[in-house]
Amino acid sequence: QVQLVESGGGMVQPGGSLRLACTASGFAFRIYGMSWYRRAPGKERELVADIGSGGGSANYADSVKGRFTISRDDARSTVYLQMNNLKPEDTAVYLCYAHYYRLEYWGQGTQVTVSS
Repeated sequence: QVQLVESGGGMVQPGGSLRLACTASGFAFRIYGMSWYRRAPGKERELVADIGSGGGSANYADSVKGRFTISRDDARSTVYLQMNNLKPEDTAVYLCYAHYYRLEYWGQGTQVTVSS
């Protein structure tokens, strides 16, 4: 059974940090590209960051460049999103996404709220 389980969300003040984790099971994690998306109220789903299999390349949305870092640990089948200097506009549900050619899986998401 394929599972992607996100954790690490919560409420934080502007300027704070959070580290999200997504742990996978039921498929060959190491060959999949992994991404973080977010979905804010009233907005379309947005690609935040992605990282290739083996961790060789990472890409970021312009809105998070220099503040967020995506990484992966294939031994733990886990992808991370380190989020620093958080802003209120980062408030969203953050979703983990795994993709390999036509195969794709989504997590349920974890809520991140940035508010004073």
